[in-house]
Amino acid sequence: MVRRTALAHCGLVLLGLWLCVHSVPISVEKAQGEPQVDKLDPPASTDTGLHYDRYLREVIEYLEKDPHFREKLQNASIEDIKQGKLAKELDFVHRNFRTKLDELKREEMNRLRMLIKAKHDLQDRNGRAMDRQALLKQFEHLNHVNPHTFEVEDLDRLIQSATKDLENFDKTHHDEFKRYEMMKEHERREHLKKMSEEDRKKEEQHYEEMKKKHANHPKVNHPGSQDQLKEVWHEADGLDPEDFDPRTFFKMHDSNGDGYFDESELEALFTKELEKVYNPKNEEDDMIEMEEERLRMREHVMKEVDSNQDRLVSMDEFIAATKKEEFHDKNEWEVRTLDHNPFYTEEELREYEQQLAHEEHDLNKKSAELQKQREELEKKQEELDHQKMGLKQVDKKENFVISLQS
Repeated sequence: MVRRTALAHCGLVLLGLWLCVHSVPISVEKAQGEPQVDKLDPPASTDTGLHYDRYLREVIEYLEKDPHFREKLQNASIEDIKQGKLAKELDFVHRNFRTKLDELKREEMNRLRMLIKAKHDLQDRNGRAMDRQALLKQFEHLNHVNPHTFEVEDLDRLIQSATKDLENFDKTHHDEFKRYEMMKEHERREHLKKMSEEDRKKEEQHYEEMKKKHANHPKVNHPGSQDQLKEVWHEADGLDPEDFDPRTFFKMHDSNGDGYFDESELEALFTKELEKVYNPKNEEDDMIEMEEERLRMREHVMKEVDSNQDRLVSMDEFIAATKKEEFHDKNEWEVRTLDHNPFYTEEELREYEQQLAHEEHDLNKKSAELQKQREELEKKQEELDHQKMGLKQVDKKENFVISLQS
């Protein structure tokens, strides 16, 4: 199934942190005495979608509290952060914060151990072998060889893992969505096979009617185009389309006021367009498909607008995009459907069904092996019970003989 979180496409957290630090004046005067190590507030409900999101955010928040590290962060470039130069500054972080980072790492190690144990138990119950390589990947964001203290290598691994995982997130989401759609179609076809000829025809007719109903929707404006943004300006902001001003629009929809559109802020702009096609109350509309369409729209706009490819849109990039010819594109955005620009090919579906069949075969084989092992154990237990009964009878006879002799 497709995994979604409220901010699954928020961009690189560490790069966002860099931008956040640069957008606010910072005092880097040396603190007098011991720095105060406050308890962190719970992480925001929106997250990166990474399984180590809380750990990532808490580490960043504690490092920000250290005056030396915060100063270095302010002066670091995005490339410095990606290349691990910033990680080396951990050696100069105050011991109070280092102690807190040690605690965070130990908590994360315990969480991972519990997670792996739960997965191991579940796989045992399902009769499946553990994928050890997949489990080891759970530890890539920290140095598990040293489970007690947070060192330079831990920070470097955390930065590298977050960068790689978030950059690959969109591809992973597309792959998961494709599997979701193929499973949905596979289950539909399997359901049809169990029906009578008459019921199957009715079901197929209903299915075609739902597809036509879903395809019958108002024009969807090209994402990021003048028409699309003016519609948001008018319907969401309540302003006259004739008064549309790109700079004002940008400031109004830069919800955190950091001077950039991140991926979640961009995706929020497409809601009006998506509501033309998808309604959670309609049988024919799949909300998971809506989120995939939202992702496609965001990727399209990022490709056209994000000139430096940092997964963020600055005011300058946004204004520059409004001066391009593409900004005045009047063509309708082509929403993906099973008939038009489908999510998968018939060949991919066949391969997926073969994979499911192999998995089912392996599972049945493992189940048969376990059943055979159970029967063998029950047989051995019966033999042991018979042996015990025999020994008890021998003991009784010997006791009886001894009693007669006495």
